[in-house]
Amino acid sequence: MLKQFKTLGLAVVLPTLLSSMTAPSLAGGGNPNTLTVSERDAGWRLLFDGSTLQGWRGYHNEEIPKGWTVDHGTLNFSNGQGDIVTVDQFANFELTLQWKVSEGGNSGIFYLATLGLERIYLGAPEMQVLDDQHHADGKSPLTSAGANYALHPAPRGVVHPAGEWNQVLIRIKNEQVEHWLNGQKIVEYVIGSDDWKNRVAGSKFADWPDYGIARSGHIGLQDHGDPVWYRNIKIRVLD
Repeated sequence: MLKQFKTLGLAVVLPTLLSSMTAPSLAGGGNPNTLTVSERDAGWRLLFDGSTLQGWRGYHNEEIPKGWTVDHGTLNFSNGQGDIVTVDQFANFELTLQWKVSEGGNSGIFYLATLGLERIYLGAPEMQVLDDQHHADGKSPLTSAGANYALHPAPRGVVHPAGEWNQVLIRIKNEQVEHWLNGQKIVEYVIGSDDWKNRVAGSKFADWPDYGIARSGHIGLQDHGDPVWYRNIKIRVLD
């Protein structure tokens, strides 16, 4: 069942998300790309400091590909040449961030990504980042913003329009995956479950032997050729 919580602009209140979770500060309050004392105490850390690309690398090499820059406190992509991933790898975690895209824009947030494949998406699941209104992928719930790309659909009316910030929470604990968008849980699935296997078997991923087999990996951001901005990228490792 989908759960929805009260939002004040982009300040999303998640009081009953999980008894063990302390949600980090979101947009609308405080300074972007910073941690409060309570967030630090709860185990959150920044993956983007708002000033540098420290902690990130290209998917195919250790250098940051052309097109990824820091732009007024955001991690921006425009006219680039490749996906980027975190230097560190994660298994069980909670990841929060904000994104916005240009009109008709397309990008994605990968998780459990492993290096060495020709393309990051050959192995890593993806939370879709999209302007649903102006991009062709927005016509299908399976490829709309927030979906587990091509496998688990996203509901309508949750994503904000192009040029506006969207708030994401991705939670993974022992193969249980949740996608939250703007305060609403929109996707939930278990990697390796019978349902997962059936969906993969009926999709293009059926021919990709490395897809979805990793249980730990890098966080990745996609070069899909369109301008996109990310900020407030924070992660908390779960036991």
